[in-house]
Amino acid sequence: MNVRDINVLEHIIGYCEEIAQTIKSFDDKLETLKTNHIYKNAASMCVLQIGELTTHLSKDFVGKNTEIPWSNIKRMRDIAAHHYGKFSMEKLHETIMFDIPALKVYCQNLLDRQFVETRHTLSLFCFGKYYFPYELFWQNNLSVVFA
Repeated sequence: MNVRDINVLEHIIGYCEEIAQTIKSFDDKLETLKTNHIYKNAASMCVLQIGELTTHLSKDFVGKNTEIPWSNIKRMRDIAAHHYGKFSMEKLHETIMFDIPALKVYCQNLLDRQFVETRHTLSLFCFGKYYFPYELFWQNNLSVVFA
């Protein structure tokens, strides 16, 4: 898994956590989601962001991780973004109650497995749009490249 995929997964997990917090702030009832525009908008925006993030996963990653329907997640984002009035509250409710928690667990397991495989922290040094593991930056003296 490349650094970009790791970054995307971390952001997806963050939005999954925001959805969980939103549910806790309101409740888990479909009727509340249908009648409370703040709840609906908060949940929809997170689903939209998750769908957008899936477009930044590498083709290699998506090809190797077929257990998750990445293209369906993106399609749901498109519906939320472009056909908001036709967005099914029943489908949104099902998604935030069942699919999002499963997606979070899946992404977290991938990151945990990656961490074990690489046996080092995922702390990254950011230089512009480039990310390097701190260990790589200092061991290989990449600072020379940016001098």
